[in-house]
Amino acid sequence: MNKVIDMHAHFFPEEVPDFAAEFGSSGWPSVEHVSSESANIMIDGKLFRPITYACWNSRKRLRDMDELGIDIQIICATPVLFAYHRPVEQALTLAKWLNDKAIEICQPEPARLKALCQVPLQDIGAACEEVSRCMQNGHVGVQIGNHVGLKNLDDEGIERFLHHCADIGAPVLVHPWDMMAPERMPNYMLPWLVAMPAETQLSILSLILSGGFERLPRSLKICFAHGGGSFPYLLGRVDNAWKHRDIVRKDCPHLPSSYVDRFYVDSAVFHSDALSLLVKTMGSERVMLGSDYPFPLGEQVIGELVKTHPELSEPVKSRILANNAAEFFNL
Repeated sequence: MNKVIDMHAHFFPEEVPDFAAEFGSSGWPSVEHVSSESANIMIDGKLFRPITYACWNSRKRLRDMDELGIDIQIICATPVLFAYHRPVEQALTLAKWLNDKAIEICQPEPARLKALCQVPLQDIGAACEEVSRCMQNGHVGVQIGNHVGLKNLDDEGIERFLHHCADIGAPVLVHPWDMMAPERMPNYMLPWLVAMPAETQLSILSLILSGGFERLPRSLKICFAHGGGSFPYLLGRVDNAWKHRDIVRKDCPHLPSSYVDRFYVDSAVFHSDALSLLVKTMGSERVMLGSDYPFPLGEQVIGELVKTHPELSEPVKSRILANNAAEFFNL
């Protein structure tokens, strides 16, 4: 039986300190419990998202892992907690509290539950200090959002943070958040269905077309969530633009598709044809199992898409289900 490592799963603490009162500002997420097994994430008294106790209860998480045959799961905070728009002192307070809470959630079975940390990415010095602290304290990497306000991943400061992560051996998971054009997508979860894949493609192309991957060391381990969003499907369009428009290639010395060996993606694409394209585009050594557990938009039977895929060989399935993540996260 294949070993299984789920490298993209989320947590949300059972209780969150009253940061609104502590800092005298609005917009901080809080938890409103509905029952012993369900709660709502609230922001300024309005529902942001319903969640279940799988978000904070390690025993429930481990039971689900046992039922689904998951050997190891790597957890990270829900992106609504990034707080990149806050003063750095406030964001750092939240990050340290969350990072310690993540380790606490992993404590019942630390060999099976691993954590990614969070950093105040709006202040590169503080972010570098916190990721260094966390890597010493047992975290296996760091999760960052795909942008900080108007700054994409090719921002000089964010590139400096990524270089620091490479220097200290901290793998990076890039997660889309704060999606574009919400005023045009008020219904049907369209920001998650339309803007989120676009945000991920934007973050990948920001590093490729700006020459970011030319400046960053090859030792950087960086993964983009949700199968790279719309990137794999539209890579041919990007290559075509690079060939025929000088404004596309002015900072990018090589064909965009030549950079797929510089990053990883997870497998959360939910369709066998999409997974086939993803593996063909990225190479089987660059795709890792990621479920987005425990949210409704995640893979409900974790690993099923890979395990039952009619075209992938058993060695390829083994790489995607566990081997790639074991290498990426030094497990």
